[in-house]
Amino acid sequence: MSETTAQSSASHARVQALDLLRLFAALAVVSYHYSFRGASADGMTWLSLPAVVPVTKYGFLGVQLFFVISGFVIAYSAEGRTVRQFFIARFARIYPGFLACMTLTFLVLFFLGPPEATVSPIQWLANLVIVSPALKQPFVDGVYWSIVYELVFYAWIAGLIAGGFFPRRLPAFVAGWLVLSLANDLFLDIGALRRVLLTDDSGFFAAGIMLYVLHSGRRTIANYGLLAAAVAVAVLQGNWGADWVRDHFSIVLSPVAVGAISVTAVALVAACLFIRRLPLSAGAILAIGGLTYPLYLIHQMAGFAIFNRLAGFASAPVLAPAVLALMLAVAFLVYRYVERPGQRATKRLLDRFLPGAKRAASPREVPIRVFGPVRIPRAVTR
Repeated sequence: MSETTAQSSASHARVQALDLLRLFAALAVVSYHYSFRGASADGMTWLSLPAVVPVTKYGFLGVQLFFVISGFVIAYSAEGRTVRQFFIARFARIYPGFLACMTLTFLVLFFLGPPEATVSPIQWLANLVIVSPALKQPFVDGVYWSIVYELVFYAWIAGLIAGGFFPRRLPAFVAGWLVLSLANDLFLDIGALRRVLLTDDSGFFAAGIMLYVLHSGRRTIANYGLLAAAVAVAVLQGNWGADWVRDHFSIVLSPVAVGAISVTAVALVAACLFIRRLPLSAGAILAIGGLTYPLYLIHQMAGFAIFNRLAGFASAPVLAPAVLALMLAVAFLVYRYVERPGQRATKRLLDRFLPGAKRAASPREVPIRVFGPVRIPRAVTR
């Protein structure tokens, strides 16, 4: 297949609506941090927007929406790939953008962060491996916990590919995953199992996987039942996760609202699969999808530092949207001039030096990006 033909085929395979949904999820998280989380506890910033808090206090669930998207997209993009191809594709998607945004955040906090937030060069070095808490150093920005979760999920998909269980055994994997998650959440409470199996959010990932299974044509009663089970587990986990927010900020979060948002997250991803075309140019859709990951990575702690240095110069209703606009611009620049060339360079480098067969029999290239978006202490991020 020629490069031109491959690009054309990839373009037709793109689920365009997911790019808009990813931006919606990122903006939900940003609104939660800027209007509520930063000023409500831990002395992060002074800025808050009480008028919108009744809605934006639920914005932390935007991360769980990312997990549903990731469950679908990662399974979809893994089809036809070897473990080697899957690893190269995922690492190239995650790392260049992470490195750029983590370094930018470090620089902003180093020069503008104190006394509310301080960082050190040793902390920056530890964050180069993403899982910095394993090296006894905190994240430069607490939002990185979701990236760690994504990496664990990638490892499970890679293991299924390596064992020859992907995609045929995905329903069995999902069933076992949900059972173990509930057993650990309700009875066992084993920390290692929680981290390895992502039992805090497994229902959201599993729902995304089952949407892929159904989308691929395996529309059986059993698979629809597994999707329903995954959604039910996601509702439980969404409310269990919301307990930290309730306790930490001493606020009321409606269990019904949290459950409804959890169900809606799955429904929105499912709806996107039926939307073939959007009334936007391909370039606009690519830009929207492209800036989502950098926006998520860079907005929180850097935004708080800017808020704190500009205290007294502008009111919160003016400063919050102005900083959001700045973050959107920076995110686009990172995507356009750092992440895209960084991904190409990373793929070339890994393709050259990693051992193993370079091509599967019929690899399927699907250019859908998701991050993905890691559970480290919730106090770090929320």
